[in-house]
Amino acid sequence: MTPGRFVAFEGGEGAGKSTQARLLAEALRQAGIDPVLTREPGGTPGAEAIRQLLLAPPGDGWLAHAEALLFAAARADHVARVIRPALAAGRWVVCDRFVDSSRAYQGGGGGLADTDLLDLHRIGCGGLLPDLTVLIEIEPAEAAARLERRDGTQRDAIGGREEAYHRQVASAFAGIAAAEPERFARVSGDGSLEETAAAVWTAVARLLPTRR
Repeated sequence: MTPGRFVAFEGGEGAGKSTQARLLAEALRQAGIDPVLTREPGGTPGAEAIRQLLLAPPGDGWLAHAEALLFAAARADHVARVIRPALAAGRWVVCDRFVDSSRAYQGGGGGLADTDLLDLHRIGCGGLLPDLTVLIEIEPAEAAARLERRDGTQRDAIGGREEAYHRQVASAFAGIAAAEPERFARVSGDGSLEETAAAVWTAVARLLPTRR
């Protein structure tokens, strides 16, 4: 059986991750590969319920440690019920966000230790990492313009945080990618959808099975 492959998309608000994940899934289908397209938090009924708690929290919202635990719980269910079974069956998985989002948001933005977040991931998911993580990087002004067009003033609890928080998130993503270059492909999201998609495909092509 051809082994499954796991590609995750990461980046800050407005980077275009969801769109590029969908475009990659479409490109893979055209290449004869039927991928599982999924997202975090989410991907299972339980994880989708946790997503609602995170993006529209009750009361005054979650403190950083509680938020990290909720993300970890959603991810554990997602990995056990969707991602690992798909990979074991030889399928590709394309995921909009994975553990590096926790490292950047709850770590870089929320101040939690990276080692603690990785410990949660080890406990919940056995330390599973993507074969390739595509980090889509975008200039802050362009991100703000896209978010304004997409959401207006209706931001979720995480996307609506202050600019300084999101700058810390972007810096954390850059630091993680720089420390693990063998796993990351850093792609500019400032150009057109087609330009970004072409760069993503170039990065993903090395994972494609060799044709004989």
